[in-house]
Amino acid sequence: MRSRSADDEQGQRRDRERPTAPEPLPHPVVDNHCHLDIADGDWLDTAEAIARAAAVGVRRIVQIGCDLPGAAWAVDAARTHPALVAGVALHPNEAPRLAAEGRLDEALAEIERLAQTHDKVRAIGETGMDFFRTGPEGRDAQAESFARHIDLAKRLDKTLVIHDRDAHDAVLDVLEAEGAPERWVMHCFSGDPGFARACLDRGAHLSFAGTVTFKNAQPLRDALAITPLDRVLVETDAPFLTPTPYRGRPNASYLVPLTVRAMAETRGDDLATLCEAIDANTERAFGGAW
Repeated sequence: MRSRSADDEQGQRRDRERPTAPEPLPHPVVDNHCHLDIADGDWLDTAEAIARAAAVGVRRIVQIGCDLPGAAWAVDAARTHPALVAGVALHPNEAPRLAAEGRLDEALAEIERLAQTHDKVRAIGETGMDFFRTGPEGRDAQAESFARHIDLAKRLDKTLVIHDRDAHDAVLDVLEAEGAPERWVMHCFSGDPGFARACLDRGAHLSFAGTVTFKNAQPLRDALAITPLDRVLVETDAPFLTPTPYRGRPNASYLVPLTVRAMAETRGDDLATLCEAIDANTERAFGGAW
């Protein structure tokens, strides 16, 4: 009999196996939220990730930086790879740590500098509120950081990309207080139809990830079903949130077709029509083609 540790090691190896590429999509789409820097040099390097995605119809990617090193990496990657544009910000779980160290102002100033270094920096994000990993003691710092990112997006005419985990009402409260920018995206939308309508009424694009394929995600699929065709986006949040049937393995942009096909089935859309809409919506949401 194998020891438990041997089984665990085999499971980890199995979970790291690269899933087979799905059938290509009938029209290109954009992965509007990816973290290539987290996977780079691990299970799939950046150039290969981009090439594998393009081969299945995911020809463009928005690379998101969540801290100062990640934001700098995103800008450099967007400069280097024509398929990429960048988003830069401090993740909401970074804000309390930086505030406690007395470095939040300095870090936000650096995000502003990075946002202005190249026209391929299209987004300020991901920013927002996260009540899953940060307790009440850190929420004031999150709200301050979120508000200042909103201001930055408006001043620089960049798209705002919002992270919301267990914080729906707080996100809307800050947006109401500050005023939403012209273009904003709810990254990895995680709410029900009521929250979807609240975001849509305020001008949001809703971005759906591999979570929409999970068995326990019916409220999310219900939200997807009521989202207008011209507001729907798709993302990976790679290397996280891998769609079924590969949940538990690292994610990558080349697996987007699995999510898009599930979205089309949920909505009752023709697949090509949905792909065309996602492609056009993403250009509009992120300030044009690249």
